[in-house]
Amino acid sequence: MRNTGDERACVIALDVGGTSMKGALLDRDLKFLRTVRRATPRRSGPDAVITEIAATLRSLDRDAAERGLAVRSAGLAVPGIVDEERATAVHSVNLGWRDVPLAAVLEGTSGLPVALEHDVRAGGAAECRLGAGRGAQNVLFVPVGTGISAAVFCDGRPVRAGGYAGELGHVVVEPDGEACACGARGCLETVASAAAIAAAYGARSGRQVDGAAAVAAQLSHGDPDAQAVWDRAVEALATALASAVTLLAPEVVVLGGGLAEAGSRLLDPLRASLARRLTFQRKPELVRAALGDLAGCLGAGLSAWHAADDTRTPRRRPIPAVPTS
Repeated sequence: MRNTGDERACVIALDVGGTSMKGALLDRDLKFLRTVRRATPRRSGPDAVITEIAATLRSLDRDAAERGLAVRSAGLAVPGIVDEERATAVHSVNLGWRDVPLAAVLEGTSGLPVALEHDVRAGGAAECRLGAGRGAQNVLFVPVGTGISAAVFCDGRPVRAGGYAGELGHVVVEPDGEACACGARGCLETVASAAAIAAAYGARSGRQVDGAAAVAAQLSHGDPDAQAVWDRAVEALATALASAVTLLAPEVVVLGGGLAEAGSRLLDPLRASLARRLTFQRKPELVRAALGDLAGCLGAGLSAWHAADDTRTPRRRPIPAVPTS
């Protein structure tokens, strides 16, 4: 049953990435009423990023008021290690945060109740509710882009573990492999991330490319270097996924991120390679994500509505007075 007044109610959703942030006003049905995109001022430091997030929240709040809408809550999806229970950005290499009580900081500057969520878990929640994982209770959402992460959903619930769950990109697939930024060697990210695929192709062929999409495009031209690099990445992904499937038994594995744009060039060989590794395990359906780069924003909206419907959450926080000289 909908709450009284929901026809004029909305939430703010904001998905913050290392390059840009996507914001929206969403109604109860998660329909986009207003969208904005802003650059993430990462190079200006972590405080500048927080300032820009707060400004974006306030701007969307004003937009809602101008439309006669009442903002019930704000949902914020951010990268790194995020402890949702403590509403804390534990660590983000890209944005420079460490142990920042981000929700509390933003509540103080925006006057809105803020629900903090990890960006991949937010995207995974949206895919489970609205996208390629819809109808399944046990889902593994794996976006493969500059890095590789995962969101784990077991029996319909996200697995958070204090923000540390889902680091699939740091499963070791080549024990004597290349050094990873995390300090280990041979992590999945060093082989199968978009950046790693492009770098491996450049090292092997002597031809530099902009990203993994360019390597995928060379497959149709019979480029042996592209095929070798691609096959290595597929085998690494299958190795990591086989471990995850054995431990978690997902019904569906949803593959997202830029690499999934390769479609059947990635999914077909990955399905075959994963199937060869599985014996008694539940064999998941391997599908491409359906929501694209809107998944994180929609997931942030889901978190915002969940917080708004929690009777323990106040609808709006007072904005503290600004000291004057």
